[in-house]
Amino acid sequence: MHTVTSADGTTIAYETTGAGPPVILVGGAFHDHQAAAPLAAVLAPHFTVVSYDRRGRGSSGDTAPYAVEREVEDLAGILAAVGRPARMFGVSSGAALAFEAAVAGLGIPRLALFEPPYRVDDTPGPPEDFTTRIAELTSSGRNGEAVEYFLTKAVGLPDQAVVQMRRAPTWPALEAMAPTLVYDNLILRDGSLPADRLAAVTVPALVIDSAGSPDWLRQAAKAVAGALAHAQHRSLDGGFHNVPPEILGPVLGSFFAG
Repeated sequence: MHTVTSADGTTIAYETTGAGPPVILVGGAFHDHQAAAPLAAVLAPHFTVVSYDRRGRGSSGDTAPYAVEREVEDLAGILAAVGRPARMFGVSSGAALAFEAAVAGLGIPRLALFEPPYRVDDTPGPPEDFTTRIAELTSSGRNGEAVEYFLTKAVGLPDQAVVQMRRAPTWPALEAMAPTLVYDNLILRDGSLPADRLAAVTVPALVIDSAGSPDWLRQAAKAVAGALAHAQHRSLDGGFHNVPPEILGPVLGSFFAG
C-alpha cells in the first residue's frame, strides 16, 4: 500500500498493480481497495490499476467535516501521485463520485460508470430522513443497525436476506464502514438525475448495467448515458448490481484502450 496526503491533510491509502496506462477504480458503498482486487487482476496485464480506500475506510484516514469536494480532492491527490492522466471506473455511488471528479476537471481522459443509483422513475427511494438516521445510528455505535437500515431501505433487500448476511464472516467489515454510508448518500445529492451537469462532461464515457439488476438501476444507467455528451451504454450479463470481473474486465479494457 502507498499513501498520499489529501488537500485537507487526510491520509489516503492506495495500491497499484499491473503495467500500462493508469486506471483508477472507485468503489461504492462497503467497498475498500480489496473489493476491487478481482477486477484489478483482469485489467492488470494491460493497465496500471489503482485501487484505493475511500476516506473513512480501510487504511485511509478521515477528517471532519465531510464534503463531497474532499473526496474529489482525494482523487486529485492520487492522480498527482500517479503522475499521468488516468482513466476512471466508478461503481454505484463510486460512479457518482467519479462523475463528480470529471465535472471538477481532474483531467480524466475516459470515464466508465457502473449503475450510478440515481432515481429516474417513480420507484420509491430511501426515506427523506435516511442520511440523518444513518448518522444517528453510527454516532451512537449502532453500526450493525445502520448497515441493516441501509440494505433494507436503500438497496431494497428483504429482511431475511439481511438476517443471513449478519451470519456471514464479512459482516464485521460492513459494520466498520457503516459511518461512510452517509458519504455515499451525500454524493448522490437529492438522488435525482443531474442531467445538466452530466451534459457538461465531454470526455468519452461508457455506462454499464447488469442484466440481473432491478429495472430502476438499469433505467438509471440508460438515462446517465443519454445525458452525457459522448457516452455509450452497455448491458452485460450479471447479477444484482454486479457483473463478474471476467465479463466486465474485457469490456472495460477495450473501452479504456480506445
